[in-house]
Amino acid sequence: MDFHEETLTKHELLLQHIEGLKVGSKISVRKLAKEMQVSEGTAYRAVKEAENIGYVLTKDRIGTIRVDKASRRHLSEHLTFEEVVKIVGGHVLGGSKGLIKPLHKYVIGAMELEDMLGYIDAGSLLIVGNRQSAHRLALQQGAGVLITGGFEASREVKLIADALDLPIISCKHDTFTVASLINRAIYDRLIKKKIMLIEDIVELGKKVNALKSHSTIGDFQELRERTGQSRFPVVDEWNHVIGMITYKDISGLQPDHVIDKHYTRNPITVTMSTSLASAAHMMAWEGIEVLPIVDRNRKLLSTATRKQVLQAMRDAQKLPQLGETFDDLIWSHFEEERDEQNKLYFRGQVTPQMSSHLGSLSKGVFTTIVTQAVYRFIRDERHTDHDVENMTFYFLRPVQIEKEMTVRVEMIEASRRFCKVDVVVKCDDQIVCKVMITAQAFGEA
Repeated sequence: MDFHEETLTKHELLLQHIEGLKVGSKISVRKLAKEMQVSEGTAYRAVKEAENIGYVLTKDRIGTIRVDKASRRHLSEHLTFEEVVKIVGGHVLGGSKGLIKPLHKYVIGAMELEDMLGYIDAGSLLIVGNRQSAHRLALQQGAGVLITGGFEASREVKLIADALDLPIISCKHDTFTVASLINRAIYDRLIKKKIMLIEDIVELGKKVNALKSHSTIGDFQELRERTGQSRFPVVDEWNHVIGMITYKDISGLQPDHVIDKHYTRNPITVTMSTSLASAAHMMAWEGIEVLPIVDRNRKLLSTATRKQVLQAMRDAQKLPQLGETFDDLIWSHFEEERDEQNKLYFRGQVTPQMSSHLGSLSKGVFTTIVTQAVYRFIRDERHTDHDVENMTFYFLRPVQIEKEMTVRVEMIEASRRFCKVDVVVKCDDQIVCKVMITAQAFGEA
């Protein structure tokens, strides 16, 4: 066993140890190094790797703690008190150890104390001004406190907050602004949950099949027979991805031949935070079947196949849609309808929010409406997802606000990888715009 293999083994043992710690445990590099009998440098690298994977989090004023690495798809939409501090630009007056706790709801403290009791419970956040009795009551009920207007808390309230590990926060904003900021953050969190990332389809911890630059054709053949795969990442001695090799690259070579001069260098890679849509587009555009998944230092974590990515995207379409992006808000004013020939078309109202500074339909909103119509039309026709590659608009006349418009899409040409469609937009039975669009498929229809 050489030095690099020994170091890697120690690294893996450290990760396994960290993974086995109880959720909520504090992690000290010095203590970890002593327990596992490794250097502090090795322990530090393992902690950073665990943080990249999602086993631990490092938080201000708290330190590094073991967290539950649940799928992001199953994470609660609840914010933590620490996130609230950042959202409102506040500062913590007491109870800082409770910042990692989630809040399940917030309560506006614009009522009598007796009435508050019916609304405040453990895990909630009371948003209130300079009312010391309300601060004390909320903490005693197991809730955190957010004081608006930049006011301070009394020494007694701070001591109670510290004793109960419940945060008491102060910020300069008024109550309405604070509530608006928190509402926006909750919506943003829901939107992020809706967007599927590579991390949602990858199970870490499994052995990743890879070769090294000094591996032979025989090693490739053995790995191919054992796994049934024909594409593998090539890594250096420190597990950094340096290339990709396929069966086509080594066809006709002798088993004792080294792969060093035959693999593709500097391959396209993705990280755990890459969206599935971006990964699918890369794979379709570049003709890639397998993507190496790396951390921020380009170390190999896993791989994703084109089949995995496309299947996950199809499954995502069946999930309930959460949150409100600008696209969602614009498209919510349109409905899908069918004509006498059962062809899909779209009808909707132009609202004042969609207008430009000239009082007509904004060109940006126009583009969004047409793009959404094309996506839905192609999915209805070909049962697969496409990404718009090219759009050519011909604007004939402006569209006034509070007018009804229809969008009809016609397929001009379709192949396995591309679609060309023609879009006609009408208002008051007059053509206001025609669009020619080319879209690329994420996968085969």
